[in-house]
Amino acid sequence: MDSMDNFKVIGLMSGTSLDGLDIAYCHFRKTQKGWGFSLKNATTLKYPSAWKDKLSTAQHLQGEKLLELDAQYGKYLGNICRDFVSKNKLRVDFIASHGHTIFHQPKKSFTYQLGSGNALHAASGIPLVFDFRSLDVMLGGEGAPLVPAGDKFLFGDYDVCLNLGGIANLSMEIKGSRVAYDICFNNMGLNYLMSKVGKEFDEDGAMSSDGKLHLKMLKKLDAVYRPLRNKRPSLGRELFEQRIQPILDEPGIKLKDKLRTFTVSAAREIAQAIASSKKQGSVLCTGGGAFNSFFISQMLDQCGDSVSIVIPDEDIIKFKEAIVFGFLGVLKVRGEINCLKSVTGASRNSSSGSLIGFK
Repeated sequence: MDSMDNFKVIGLMSGTSLDGLDIAYCHFRKTQKGWGFSLKNATTLKYPSAWKDKLSTAQHLQGEKLLELDAQYGKYLGNICRDFVSKNKLRVDFIASHGHTIFHQPKKSFTYQLGSGNALHAASGIPLVFDFRSLDVMLGGEGAPLVPAGDKFLFGDYDVCLNLGGIANLSMEIKGSRVAYDICFNNMGLNYLMSKVGKEFDEDGAMSSDGKLHLKMLKKLDAVYRPLRNKRPSLGRELFEQRIQPILDEPGIKLKDKLRTFTVSAAREIAQAIASSKKQGSVLCTGGGAFNSFFISQMLDQCGDSVSIVIPDEDIIKFKEAIVFGFLGVLKVRGEINCLKSVTGASRNSSSGSLIGFK
């Protein structure tokens, strides 16, 4: 670290949709005007089929096998980071790793992101910040979403920051306090449906746009989300498998009709969330869903003229979460708040994360 105001960091993010591992090498700098960043190098590594299978089924493993996979995945991440640094001849102060969420049950006081910090540090030889969610959960919070702290400092020029990942979520400033929450399942559902025909995703929403709206399916999805709109709990794989997957698996409905219906359902939920916030301004749209032109068109239809949807540069769309986790690591290293009680519902703000390898 050149100083406690300048950091060179690798942010690692593996999302619920299993699109791949996002690696973002960023420079963060604090000035009198606040925090700024520059994305110097970034890539997404698609998971080999073997790793995709392991990560998608890890929740079914027994204790010893899960611990073994935790160590293997941590070593896998560490080796990737070591090679990334070597190949690009980078100078890195530390890595900030989100890990891959396997269990998220804050009401039972636990959340678990696969990817052993010790294994990652040992394999990479680089200091590490990891386990960003556990402390907040122990403080009574949801442990999610965490990106809003980054939104506040790095993307504060926008009225709403909307992430269209496996799960759609937003963050915004209301009366001087950051508010954020998960809205609905997004790419998780679309990618799950496309896996039935051996594809990873519906490019540009081409198949979705060719389908027809299935009203009974739409009502069933609405029934899942209706009770969640006021409480706004964090959403995870468990709820998706229990409540959403059975709807998507129902026989007798064409795949393209399921895709269109799920798209319209998600667009409605997002538009309703933005409308309820009474934010009539700019919405920064990032995450893989921002590349789905049909999804964006449906969201614009649902939102109307009250908001302006901003699609940023491709690198920001792809790597915003990895950038933000790098920044959350910076705040942790500085001993500053990176987890907001106004967002998670915890008893207090916290500086969350664990450190390994720092002198």
